[in-house]
Amino acid sequence: MAANSIIRMVTLLVLCMGSVAVPARTYLVAVGIGDYSQYPQQVANLRLTVADAKAVAALYADNTSVDYALLLDKSATRKRILKAIEKVYAKAGTNDIVVFFFSGHGYAGGFCAYDGDLAYGNIRKAMGKSKCPTKIIYADACHAGGMRVDAASSQSAQSAARLGQVMMFLASRNTEVSLERTSMANGLFTSHLIAGLRGSADANRNRTITARELFDYVHGNVARASGNKQHPVMWGKFSDAMAVMRW
Repeated sequence: MAANSIIRMVTLLVLCMGSVAVPARTYLVAVGIGDYSQYPQQVANLRLTVADAKAVAALYADNTSVDYALLLDKSATRKRILKAIEKVYAKAGTNDIVVFFFSGHGYAGGFCAYDGDLAYGNIRKAMGKSKCPTKIIYADACHAGGMRVDAASSQSAQSAARLGQVMMFLASRNTEVSLERTSMANGLFTSHLIAGLRGSADANRNRTITARELFDYVHGNVARASGNKQHPVMWGKFSDAMAVMRW
């Protein structure tokens, strides 16, 4: 009798364990470029961008369920960025999340890598090789909203994001700069992005931060802190209720 009870209990435990969903993992490529000495055109070096990428990588590492590549300054060439995207995101399953974070200079249609322009179309193509349906791009760059024009394909980057199911969260409108201050450890957008993802954006306190919660928190705080000089923008094909971070 006791033996039969033990067998039933073990069987029930195994069945219960089998019904538990495997938690989603995040696959992150974080890029921070402050040294633009090798860029084909003369642009100013940046002060907080490397710290931004490191802080975002640390944030996701704290969540304990992330695989990531961190590319800084001279390691953040066009070729290496695209290779890292393909390699890291290839591991993601259909229930996972892939994230691309960039902090540095930007232009209408893409980002300024260490050694030249990196068009959004090329990034989207590399990300598209992943079977994961949840794709996120965070960009802390001046005039980031100008990515609505995709120079690589002559297609609206906004339309491409919708078609590719990519959520794009950009630090500023196309007419605005992305602010950083000497008193801050990170850029204004990245500071509030990290705070929001760490839980400050979790309005209903359910330990799941949605796209809408993140936008409302970051946009409101950046606009206030900048005196309405910087306004983050978010667009793409995704639900407002899409989970961007779970703790």
